Amino acid sequence: MKKIFISLLLTLCVSFCATGQDACSVYYPHKKGTTFEITNYNKKGKKEGVVKYTISNVEGNTATIEAVILDEKDKEVTTTSYNIMCEGNSISIDFKSLISPEMLQQYKDMDIDVSGTNIELPNDLDIGKKLKNANMIMTINMGGMNMKMTMDIINRTVDAKENITTPAGSFDCYALSYDSEVKMGIKTSFTIKEWIAEGVGVVKTESYNKKGKLMGYSELTSFSK
Repeated sequence: MKKIFISLLLTLCVSFCATGQDACSVYYPHKKGTTFEITNYNKKGKKEGVVKYTISNVEGNTATIEAVILDEKDKEVTTTSYNIMCEGNSISIDFKSLISPEMLQQYKDMDIDVSGTNIELPNDLDIGKKLKNANMIMTINMGGMNMKMTMDIINRTVDAKENITTPAGSFDCYALSYDSEVKMGIKTSFTIKEWIAEGVGVVKTESYNKKGKLMGYSELTSFSK
């Protein structure tokens, strides 16, 4: 179950890379055909999987993202797609799109109801800026018995400006952090750090447990538009 929670958090983080609109976002590409790849690693640097993203369609303020999820041996596990909206001075990501592929696979034959508050990322990032909280509530019908999972994203802050190098290149980034509290029977807390580059999106994420120990990370390993 912990692996699903971590994957959910990493999916949440890397989904920010997916898109934006040049007219309203300085941080994300908004061009049909743009492709990029995120590779996930465990705390020891061992590859755990890859997600290959493609902006398959752009219509007005909405872009459609197709994602192919591969395991550590590059074998396809599942695919998914979702929309991200450009709203005024920010990007708004539908929380329904942030359910981890592993969870979609596990509960694909069950009725799932999802509600919550979208994550917003404004154009005017600056060190010390506080960003809006977000949350997700997912109810899974397991044959007459409902299982509920909640996820709260809080304390979102812009911490610094840093240069980050990944296999996709070197990027000047804003460093952001936030806390995530996941409850599914038991409550689990994580801290997420992410680095976001202009015109690219998130290039790296790291997840830490409540004791401050690294649990896993992900990096942008290719990008083309």
